[in-house]
Amino acid sequence: MTRTSRRTVSTVIRMLAFAAYFVVPVGAFAYVNAGTAAEANAGAGFVLYVSLQRNAG
Repeated sequence: MTRTSRRTVSTVIRMLAFAAYFVVPVGAFAYVNAGTAAEANAGAGFVLYVSLQRNAG
């Protein structure tokens, strides 16, 4: 590889690492909390919520 190509590849790798450093924690947090939304819409609590919403309107 030429010197310019090495510099370009090095820069791209650094940019990807920098972006991953900030994106991965957010993705991990979203992945961990993904199940809570589905669980909140199940059971008696959700039925009570919907009935209160219908009565309020």
